[in-house]
Amino acid sequence: MAKLYFKYGAMGSSKTAQALITKYNYEENGLKVWLMKPSADSRDGKDILRSRIGLQAQVEMIPPKTDVYKLFQETKLGACDIIIVDECQFLESEQVDELRAIVDEFNLPVMCFGLRTDFQCHLFGGSRRLMEVADTILEIKTICDCGAKATVNARIDENGHIITQGEQLLLGGNDSYIAMCHKCWVRGIREHKIIRLHGSAEPEVSF
Repeated sequence: MAKLYFKYGAMGSSKTAQALITKYNYEENGLKVWLMKPSADSRDGKDILRSRIGLQAQVEMIPPKTDVYKLFQETKLGACDIIIVDECQFLESEQVDELRAIVDEFNLPVMCFGLRTDFQCHLFGGSRRLMEVADTILEIKTICDCGAKATVNARIDENGHIITQGEQLLLGGNDSYIAMCHKCWVRGIREHKIIRLHGSAEPEVSF
């Protein structure tokens, strides 16, 4: 029986790389993959999915109001063996239910990769629904700079301080976010620490 999978991890946990490697593995075995991601994430252009380590592939962008079930019936029925979704946290709850229906009615596996929570440790809408209806939920682990497991996607401002207010959706990578354990995140906020983003120079201190 096919399953709906939700594979989540903090920023930098290789979610996109794993999605692309999974795609490659299926295609290497002669199977057809429908690779998609929500159009909210347009950092790499309108039809490219790119990981931080340089892997990339063409992807179909799915706008918020798109009926994924209907799109599958009209364009992919009989033409794909698996659906892989990256940045699934940006899916609408209804779209998650439509993917659930595809799994149930067509016995087609769907693998969703994405974040569980935002920079305030609140669930994204798509992730919340996946936590509710996915058959299999797996954590892709990464570590905080202190060595503990990272669970928080900390948003960092231009001065190196942790941001705790703002819109949920702010696209960015190593220039704006860093994965932290909850203890370091809370300490960083409380002590107003300067956080060094990976791959960046030390932030300048303003007086």
